[in-house]
This record gives sequence, structure tokens and C-alpha cells, in this order.
Amino acid sequence: MEGWDPNTKSTLTQIPLLTTKAGPRDGAAWTTRLKEEYKSLIAYTQMNKSNDNDWFRISASNPEGTRWTGKCWYVYNLLKYEFDLQFDIPVTYPSTAPELELPQLDGKTQKMYRGGKICLTVHFKPLWAKNCPRFGIAHALCLGLAPWLAAEVPILVDSGMIKHKDDATTSAES
Repeated sequence: MEGWDPNTKSTLTQIPLLTTKAGPRDGAAWTTRLKEEYKSLIAYTQMNKSNDNDWFRISASNPEGTRWTGKCWYVYNLLKYEFDLQFDIPVTYPSTAPELELPQLDGKTQKMYRGGKICLTVHFKPLWAKNCPRFGIAHALCLGLAPWLAAEVPILVDSGMIKHKDDATTSAES
């Protein structure tokens, strides 16, 4: 955690670490891991809300907890930009981090793979590997998606690649 800003360190230390090393094919152990994931996500969400930094909503889309969907948003120039968020838990999870997808931004930035998967290889994947199995979904959002949004959304807005929903509505009405 050397070189990290104090806010990131503080946030990360408050997200509960996970203990069960289990993936979707591990039966009862996966159920235990999924409960840990929910506890960690709830703690992270509550912490964000108490710090007036609420920026995502996700939930499992299937009973097995292998498909997740939701919304994430980023506020830039006092405007809220909201995006669909989705990801699948890899069969090799937690050894392999989930690939977070923002389908609406597919093809709009070079820091994204086909299908709207955000690029996390250089900075996040080594960190994930070093902290496996202690990191979970909440950690992927905190250390992967949050910094990606902070880096990419302002560039996409300033370059005109994405427009605020109110601007898009106004343009359509004209």
C-alpha cells in the first residue's frame, strides 16, 4: 500500500477481507464465500454512504451468485454519469479477478476490451493475485472500477465521447 493516497488506504482497510478460497464449482464452500462477499459489499456500501460517496449498486442476477448486474456512476462537473455494470464470476475465482463490464462504453476508450470490459491488467491484476483469496468483489470495485471511472470518465466527457443524459435529451428535442 506504499504510494497510495491516505483516502484509498483508509477505504481499503475498512473493507472486510475474505477468508474462504472457493469458486462457483466448490459447492458449499462457494456458498460460504458468497456470504463473505455480501458482508464485504454491505460494509463497503455502508462506508461509502456514510462518507457521502455512494457510487454503485449491484446484486447477483442468478441464485448461484455467478452473474452480477447493477449500476455505477461518476460525478464530473457536478453532473452524474450513470452506467450499467455487469460481470461474471470466473470459474477460477478467486484466483482470477472478475472482468468488470460497462457495455455502454464499449469502443469509446482504448482502456477497454471488446464487450465493454474495462482494462485492469497493468495495475489491478497483480494486486489481486498478491491478495488472493482475501480480496473479493468489493475490492475489485474499490481498486479496479473506481479509479478507472475517475481516470476515464472526465476524458470521455471532455472529448465528447459521452454526453450527460440531460444533454442527450435536449439534443434529441431540438
